[in-house]
Amino acid sequence: MNSNKIDSKLLDEVLDKMIHTVDGSKGEIFQIGEQSRQQYEELVVELKDIKVQVSKVIEEGDKLEVHARFARNRLSQVSKHFKEFSEDEIREAYEKAHKLQVELTMIQQHEKQLRVRRDDLERRLLGLQEIIERSQSLVSQITVVLNYLNRDIRQVGLLLEDAQQKQDFGLRIIEAQEEERKRVSREIHDGPAQMLANVMMRSELIERIYRERGAEEGFKEIRNLRQNVRNALYEVRRIIYDLRPMALDDLGLIPTLRKYMNTIEEYNGKTKIYFESLGCLEAKRLTSRFEVALFRLAQEAVTNALKHAEATEISVKVEAAEKTFTMVIKDNGKGFKLEEFKGNKDKKSFGLIGMKERVDLLEGKMTIDSKVGLGTFIMIQVPYQVG
Repeated sequence: MNSNKIDSKLLDEVLDKMIHTVDGSKGEIFQIGEQSRQQYEELVVELKDIKVQVSKVIEEGDKLEVHARFARNRLSQVSKHFKEFSEDEIREAYEKAHKLQVELTMIQQHEKQLRVRRDDLERRLLGLQEIIERSQSLVSQITVVLNYLNRDIRQVGLLLEDAQQKQDFGLRIIEAQEEERKRVSREIHDGPAQMLANVMMRSELIERIYRERGAEEGFKEIRNLRQNVRNALYEVRRIIYDLRPMALDDLGLIPTLRKYMNTIEEYNGKTKIYFESLGCLEAKRLTSRFEVALFRLAQEAVTNALKHAEATEISVKVEAAEKTFTMVIKDNGKGFKLEEFKGNKDKKSFGLIGMKERVDLLEGKMTIDSKVGLGTFIMIQVPYQVG
């Protein structure tokens, strides 16, 4: 047996042990996150109660301070005109001033204790929030690794004999999956998650407004809340559409591209997107891998133009000749120097590099022409097959 060949049985045993270990770690991290989340929710309730107590104590202290001030003034007058008051009046003034001062001192001490507890709770909440976020991130990353170990490595292992090739290919898969999950996580956090958090806050506010201002004001806030929920739903649908538009399976490439461009134009609001289809693919279907790949190429090009080029006009033209599919994307954005793009590995050029690799997999070619201040021109040509 060649020593360079991999023993598939041994590889399976190693993978099974890795999967078992990684899965166990995932469960432990998830449990830590859930425990932290439960503590966080309990502390939030306690903090809310502490803040209410602090407000009440401050209010009581202010009132008591006024009474104590009057009592001290009364005692001062009695002391100055000692002979004009009876012994009982003197004793009463002194005892009242002393009692109020003691009560004021106690309530100030209580306020101090509550403030210390409040500050401590806020610090603990920040720490727990960090633990929750880190545990979520770790669980997500471990899930990626588990998916990779359970599915991707086993499939790749049937095709790759060389260990170095397997390692390099596997790392690229993990990086691509992780980048996509980070993007989705960031979009959910910045979009629907923030909106839903706002909905929770507004819902609590509605109760207060209903009690304090009446039903009409409460219903007004409910209408505003309904709009927030509608916006959150729109964001969720947009993210789902970016992940995998179902119209691609149902309608095909051209109708899906047209719908996607309209959706992005409506969502962005500041950029005009023109879409034109030439040829005879409107009612025909390409093979699935071509439709997905071509859609992703258009999606990446438009995203780059919006995000990095800051274009106000984008033109997307697709044409299906007899055996060649051509896609042209032009924008009036900032543009860039081509010589700086070549060999560059920063995040801005990563999208174009990924497009180039995808076009190579389709056995096509991609041409890029860009000048600073004059926008960017991208032409993609790939041979295609009708499904």
